[in-house]
Amino acid sequence: MNPEASRIWRGPRWALAALLACLGMLGPFSIDTYLPAFTGIAQSLGATPVQMQQTLSAYLLGFAVMNLFHGALADSFGRRPVVLAGVAVFTLASVGCALSTSIGALVAFRALQGMCAGAGMVVSRAIIRDLFPPADAQRVMSQVTIYFGVAPAIAPMVGGFLFVHAGWHAIFWFLVGVGALLWLTMWRALPETLHPSQVQAFSVRNLMRGYWQMGSSPVFIALAFASGVPFNGMFLYVLSAPVFLGEILHLGPTEFFWFFMATIGGIMAGAWWSGRLAGRLPPQRQIRRGFRIMAAVSLVNVGLNLSFTPHPVWAIPLIALFAFGWALMVPVVTLLVLDQAPDRRGMASSLQACIGSAANALVAGAIAPLVMHSAPALAVASLLMMGIGVVAWWWVKPRLKLA
Repeated sequence: MNPEASRIWRGPRWALAALLACLGMLGPFSIDTYLPAFTGIAQSLGATPVQMQQTLSAYLLGFAVMNLFHGALADSFGRRPVVLAGVAVFTLASVGCALSTSIGALVAFRALQGMCAGAGMVVSRAIIRDLFPPADAQRVMSQVTIYFGVAPAIAPMVGGFLFVHAGWHAIFWFLVGVGALLWLTMWRALPETLHPSQVQAFSVRNLMRGYWQMGSSPVFIALAFASGVPFNGMFLYVLSAPVFLGEILHLGPTEFFWFFMATIGGIMAGAWWSGRLAGRLPPQRQIRRGFRIMAAVSLVNVGLNLSFTPHPVWAIPLIALFAFGWALMVPVVTLLVLDQAPDRRGMASSLQACIGSAANALVAGAIAPLVMHSAPALAVASLLMMGIGVVAWWWVKPRLKLA
């Protein structure tokens, strides 16, 4: 961590957590806000459902690719400049989305949005580890997750309201306003946390050496899989929300918020409990608890969907419980990932985010369209995503030195 950390941030931890959560929420917020307008945008632009899915896949692919570089740039040029540049370009890309008159233009500007939206999420993780020792860092990471959960919970409601009362273009103009306000806030309040002694030389050879060292480390890759892939067990339902909620659970558009509130509530509760356990429970036990919850919920979910007609009364709470288990373990695993490269935490955060985002893009572009029309198929796919994380953690746990 930065040896001058106590002088860089003197305010309360919750205030820093709220500031960093605002950065982290930009990516998911720009996904969830426009989901309620999917059908309306398709009709307005004359797009097919497959083309509309490409607006999401392009965003996630851009998010994954650029996540590989945000942290590395922050290791060389500082945390603050990378954050400010990312938010600025995101805001300009949102203007492009709002002015789009064809599906091709919308896909292109959504890809640009995705390329910039991840800067805040990636760099904020490095900032936390710059400023705090492990136990305190876990508490702050958990607080960030709690605050972060508020935005995706309200995003579909905001998007639905704007779509109904002002049209789909208003959703992206709203994101322009969010981006501009966030940039001003970060410009005034975000400190530089990278110590001069930790600055990395910016060169292609140096970058490639760092990526090779991390990418060729089985321990690093396994930890990244353990933290990122299980998220898709829940994210699969978010991606499939218009079909899952409307066609399978027969909920009206005004009732979609129950799903998002329950899911985000599960994330916030799991993150809160994770913070409470920081320094009290060994990391491996906390991670094991999270995976046990996800495994039990996934098996019950598959059994119920194979045996009964899906009903919101049990289908939505099961997804919320899955989210709870994921949020319980992910702050701990994320810190383990960052500590695999203490001198290049920005790059470590980048590579971790890239792996997770690549998995998200694969699920959005290939898996979700295949399974979204079948409740049992969704449940089995969710179980398999969680299973990949379990296998990765089972393999890597004996190879780690944990307190």
